[in-house]
Amino acid sequence: MLKTLALAFVTAVAVAPYAAAQAAASAPATAQKEPSFKAKKLNRAELDALLVHPDQILLIDVRRPDEISQIGGFPVYLNVQIGDLKNRLAFIPKDRTIITVSNHAARAGVAADLLTDNGFHVAGAVGAQLYEADGGTLTKIAAPKPPANSTAKAN
Repeated sequence: MLKTLALAFVTAVAVAPYAAAQAAASAPATAQKEPSFKAKKLNRAELDALLVHPDQILLIDVRRPDEISQIGGFPVYLNVQIGDLKNRLAFIPKDRTIITVSNHAARAGVAADLLTDNGFHVAGAVGAQLYEADGGTLTKIAAPKPPANSTAKAN
């Protein structure tokens, strides 16, 4: 009996890696990892409904400035990159409903959770590119050109 149990255990240990590899291979290759945030991911209609009351909301775009200028964003927003957000909480008003923005809502979701955990009222997170793909219009602002006399080297 003891030999049978030992043989069953050895067989299970030997077969386990093969079974795990088969399960991983049969998983769909296109399956995407779900975002790891609790905030609501806003769709275009939900965001548009909130944008009707600009005096009651604050959009916080957590993308880099180059992403905002290349992809586009919303006409009025506060830009605080995700890595700086925790250190800037004191400068964010608590009297408005906050909507966080990133390209596909992943960073925005993380930012929304951080803000919620710190007592802010957050409506949710939105992805600018998802909003545009759903028919929304983004504002694209060209970066200002340097002045003509900017060729002189700074000391």
